[in-house]
Amino acid sequence: MSTAAPPAEPHDTKPAGGPDERLVHRSLARRLMGRPELGAVVGAIAVFVFFSFAANTFLQADSLSTVLYASSTIGIMAVPVALLMIGGEFDLSAGVMVVSSALVSSMFSYQMTANTWVGVGVSLLVTLAIGVFNGFLLTRTKLPSFIITLGTFFMLTGLNLGFTKLISGTVSTKTIADMEGFESARVLFASHLTIGGVDIQVTIIWWLALIALATWVLLRTRVGNWIFAVGGNADAARAVGVPVTKTKIGLYMGVAFAAWISGQHLLFSYDAIQSGDGVGNEFLYIIAAAVGGCLMTGGYGSAIGAAVGAFIFGMTSKGIVYAQWNPDWYKFFLGAMLLLATLLNAWVRKRAEASK
Repeated sequence: MSTAAPPAEPHDTKPAGGPDERLVHRSLARRLMGRPELGAVVGAIAVFVFFSFAANTFLQADSLSTVLYASSTIGIMAVPVALLMIGGEFDLSAGVMVVSSALVSSMFSYQMTANTWVGVGVSLLVTLAIGVFNGFLLTRTKLPSFIITLGTFFMLTGLNLGFTKLISGTVSTKTIADMEGFESARVLFASHLTIGGVDIQVTIIWWLALIALATWVLLRTRVGNWIFAVGGNADAARAVGVPVTKTKIGLYMGVAFAAWISGQHLLFSYDAIQSGDGVGNEFLYIIAAAVGGCLMTGGYGSAIGAAVGAFIFGMTSKGIVYAQWNPDWYKFFLGAMLLLATLLNAWVRKRAEASK
C-alpha cells in the first residue's frame, strides 16, 4: 500500500489586504480617466473641430501660427500658475507683475542710459523679489493667498502708474528701440522663426520649454512631490519633513520668473509700455489652469493641462475673429468654460476614484 502523502494544496500568496496596487494591471481607459488634463484635452478637440467648420481660414498655416502665439502669451504664465495652484495657493498679482517687469526694464535702461541688458537684469531681480515678498508674507502671516496677492495687485497697479507718470510725465514709457542691446534682447524675447514660410514666435518656444521643465519637476523630482504634498495638506507635509515655506516661496518665484519673461516680450515687441496694462490677465492664467484640471483646493493638476487650457483660449480668441463674430462673446466663453471645466474635472475624478 502506498504511503505517499497527498499533494500539497497550492499556497495562497495573496496578501491579506488584497493584491499590491502597483502590480494590478490598469486598462488604458482607467489610466486616462486618472489624468487631470483629460477634460481639457477633450474640450480642446471639440473647440478645434468646431472652429475648423465655423471659420474657413482657421486651418490655414498662418492662422494656426497666430493661434499658437495667442496661446503662448497666456500659457507662459498659466504653467507656473498651475504649479502654484497645485501647491494650494493663488497669485492675483500675476497680471500686473508682467507689466511691472516691463516697466522696470524700460525705465531703468532709459533713465540710466544703460545698455538694455542692464535693465533686463535689474528687472529680473526686482520681479523675483516681488515673488519672494508674496511667498514670505504668505508663510509668515498665515493669511490666505487671496488677501496677500490682492494687496500686492493693488500696490503694483498704483506703483506702475505712479512711477511712470512721475518719471516720464505720461502713462507710458519712452521708446528704447534706439538703445544699445535692444536688438539682441529682442532676438531672445520677441523674435520669430520662419519655418516652411510660416512665422513662429519665440514665445512659443519659451512656452514649450516651460511646459517641459514644469512637467519634469512635477513628475520626476522630489520638489514635485513637495508641491503636491503642500497642496494636499500643508500641516501633514510639514510633519513628514517637507520644507513647506521654501516650497511655497519657490512657487511664487516661479510665477515671478514667468512674469519677467512675459514682461520682456511685451517690452521688446512694442518698444514702450502702457502702465495700466495687465489688469485682469491674472484671471486668464487661473482659468487656463483650472480648465486644465488644477483643483482650486490644491494637490491636483498638471502643467500639460494648464497648457491645453491656454491653447483652448488661444483657439477661441482667434477663432471668434476668423469666424467674424462679435468678440464681446469671448468673456462669456471664459466664464462658461471655467464652470464647465470644473464640473467635468470633478466628474472625471469621481469616476477615476470609483474605478480604482
